[in-house]
Amino acid sequence: MDLRRIDLNLLVAFDTLMTERSVTRAAERLSIGQSAMSSTLARLRKALNDPVMVRDGRGLVPTPFAEVLAPRVRDILVEINDVLSLRETFNPGTAKRTFTIMADDYITVTFLRPLVSRLAHEAPGVRLLLRPTSDDPADQLRRENVDLLLIPREVLQHQSRDFLTQVLFKDRLVLAVDRDHPDVADSITREQFSALPYLATSSANARSLAESQLDFLGIPHNVTITAGSLLAPFLLKGTRLVTLVVDSLGRQVAEPAGIRLLEPPPPQMQPITQIMAWTKRTEQDSGHRWLRQCLLDLAPETSS
Repeated sequence: MDLRRIDLNLLVAFDTLMTERSVTRAAERLSIGQSAMSSTLARLRKALNDPVMVRDGRGLVPTPFAEVLAPRVRDILVEINDVLSLRETFNPGTAKRTFTIMADDYITVTFLRPLVSRLAHEAPGVRLLLRPTSDDPADQLRRENVDLLLIPREVLQHQSRDFLTQVLFKDRLVLAVDRDHPDVADSITREQFSALPYLATSSANARSLAESQLDFLGIPHNVTITAGSLLAPFLLKGTRLVTLVVDSLGRQVAEPAGIRLLEPPPPQMQPITQIMAWTKRTEQDSGHRWLRQCLLDLAPETSS
């Protein structure tokens, strides 16, 4: 194949199609019309001598050849991006950039708040878009709808191998109860815990790691209400409810929420490891490297 006769922008279109698995979404991503995207797909088919995407029911699925080609094309595009970025330098004082971070609300409050203050002084032209965790955060990162994902490593699990990751800090789970709880003194037994009404927490319609650990450890819990992790501590006052919260959040809201923090019932629960994850596309970008270093600099300040 003579590369001089090939429009290398087709590689960008191919990568977008393979990510979105939809002509309509790929067109939106590339800011072109759907008819133009369909024409681009036709050109790809001719250049590669392969259908690339075929209809399956109401959607499109890639051909086996396209599946094999996809990671190699992605690596090529990353290399091209790295080459073009070699001469770029990032000056936070003068840069005008936008970074999109996905994180749970409680991480935004307990961990990212100092970053907002730092940017105001060091990088006034840098804009942050903070998005709450979605039903499939890994997919949002894979599709490059977000630049950086802050998430417990235990949630990302085997999908972490698809991305580059860095541990930020570990946080432990603690028991939270109303400051004047009538049945809980300075400690709680497993039997007491299981008998009291339990406030479960969720994020993006998914069960929290706290409940997953309780199930794994075989500790019964009497769920009577479910709420978001940031809201949960503020629902305890004046009730017999108990819940599990991460220590960093519990310590910040204990006074205004009117709650006490205790050790959870035995056996000991495992800490939660918060990580940041990103794609190869942003690995060498000087601005993204600066942002990740900012988060690493802040991590010890909020680590439990």
